[in-house]
Amino acid sequence: MQNQFGLILFFEGVSYNYQKLKGGIFLSTHLLDRKDVDERLTWDLSGIFKTEEEYEATVKKTEELTKELEEEFKGKLTTPENINKCLDKLRSIAELLTLAGSYAYLAVAVDQTNTENLQRQMKFRNVASNIESRISFVESEIIQQEEEVINKAIEGSKENANYLKEILRKKKHALHPEVERALSALSPVLEIFEDIYNMAKLADMDFGTFKVEDKEYPLSFSLFETKWEYEKDAKVRRAAFEAFYRKLKEYQHTIAAVYQAQVQKEKIIATLRGFDSVIDSLLFPQKVERDMYERQIDLIMENLAPHIRKFAKLLQRIHGLDEMTFADLKLEVDPDFEPEVTIEEAKRYIEEGLSVFGEDYREMIRRAFSERWIDFAENRGKATGAFCATPYGAHPYVLINWADKMREVFVLAHELGHAWHFYLAHQHQNIFDSRPSLYFIEAPSTMNELLMANYLMQKNSNDKRMKRWVLSTLISRTYYHNFVTHLLEAAYQREVYRIIDEGGSVTAPTLNKIKREVLEKFWGDAVKINEGAELTWMRQPHYYMGLYPYTYSAGLTIATQVNKRYLEEGQKALEDWKEVLKAGGTKTPVELAKMAGVDITTEKPLLDTIQYIGSIIDEIIKLTEELEK
Repeated sequence: MQNQFGLILFFEGVSYNYQKLKGGIFLSTHLLDRKDVDERLTWDLSGIFKTEEEYEATVKKTEELTKELEEEFKGKLTTPENINKCLDKLRSIAELLTLAGSYAYLAVAVDQTNTENLQRQMKFRNVASNIESRISFVESEIIQQEEEVINKAIEGSKENANYLKEILRKKKHALHPEVERALSALSPVLEIFEDIYNMAKLADMDFGTFKVEDKEYPLSFSLFETKWEYEKDAKVRRAAFEAFYRKLKEYQHTIAAVYQAQVQKEKIIATLRGFDSVIDSLLFPQKVERDMYERQIDLIMENLAPHIRKFAKLLQRIHGLDEMTFADLKLEVDPDFEPEVTIEEAKRYIEEGLSVFGEDYREMIRRAFSERWIDFAENRGKATGAFCATPYGAHPYVLINWADKMREVFVLAHELGHAWHFYLAHQHQNIFDSRPSLYFIEAPSTMNELLMANYLMQKNSNDKRMKRWVLSTLISRTYYHNFVTHLLEAAYQREVYRIIDEGGSVTAPTLNKIKREVLEKFWGDAVKINEGAELTWMRQPHYYMGLYPYTYSAGLTIATQVNKRYLEEGQKALEDWKEVLKAGGTKTPVELAKMAGVDITTEKPLLDTIQYIGSIIDEIIKLTEELEK
């Protein structure tokens, strides 16, 4: 989720609920109302604003500064001096707007049933829309100036230089100032489709229960994604699958209509801005060439599939299944082994496992727990999955639905990777320069997962079962999630945009057909694609975030190569990596990767990563055979 000032939320992972047990916090199947949740399990938004009055005062101040900016500079951005004076003031508005927007959104993210929070967010969106409409003249006026004027402004301010360079890059796609103003004013309407999707998913869909042999089991979006997909009992797991997708099917035409509106909007804007393809339009802000996008999808679809099919067959053999189906793909290699972990224990694991970054990282971890940067509890109306929000001018916030399993340590480490990234970037860059391309966003987070795996294997080097668990977690969680789940989303999404580019439209039957074909192509005859699996496109919010899904595998490709360098070269690789994180958005993805010693302009890093994934799977098979003896 992003506006022009970089209010971005990252989504990854899923989990569920807890109770106090044995001195720690563990899983509970009861879903509480937000007001009944232990406050210690929730985040503290006073890190942004201490009171509601402070929030309101900030919104009011932002409106006043916007009015002053408009009165002082509108129609006058014709000299380098005025351009830089205006941008200096614009940065202050951007900081305040991002803080207020984060505060309004994060309150809703943990409880979509709270009407007061929803009303605050809707009111803020209207205010933000008006502000962005009023300040849209800044970019429009600058972009109309001769390049010589803009270049002189670049020379005159280091703080504004990258912002102005980006304006030069956008110059040929700029619209008339009044059109830009209208688009800004319409942003609440143009950005509403993800909200509609989430409201249907989190507030309207009631999954009730499902029955297996006269026993009833509770079902919800979160319970399915965090419990029932991993259930060992095949009858229960497959019954949950059928009940879950049966409910999704009831909403397929509504969600398809919302998605059609989203992609049609993207196509219209792409055409207005002079792009031949909506794909090119969405790649433009990522600063990524089309061939890098196509390569990421095509090489993985072709070269990774045989390795992952082999892993699926291993799961089938371990669990004694007559056939491997799509409903069985989240099974674990050793479901009886995974350690239970309290939140307190998770803190120790993460602090020790990621201590390779140094004392400053340890200090951030301590603060994250002691100052309640993390929202652990699951409650009614809370967003599923996990994400990290990093408002400029405040500390990061992590949302997670904590489970009592070691795998959640990887999810939390992932989100704290985002936190560490922007914790450093915000210290070294201004708000204009703090955020890199979306292409790079998932590299720091997945790097943390790999470092946690290094630590756990070193800590348990003589324990074959633990080693197999760590390696299989890397495959089933880290690589499967980023290189399979999100990659298959990307392959599906590309086909949708191809239809839209050709002037077509998408309905539920069309989307179902595309998704099924993508799944069948990747899994071949190794996995039966159950009836209902074609509705998997209804499960993710990523399709409302542009070309986000493919960036997961892109980021993990970079992280895999940096981790490989760390294992071979030691601390120097991590010192280089910290400099990459500090650089924020001052460089392109290609330049950032190069700083870390990775050349992503070639296919070599991706093919090396696929080979590495294959080697892990071969090692898991070998360890399984040894343990079975």
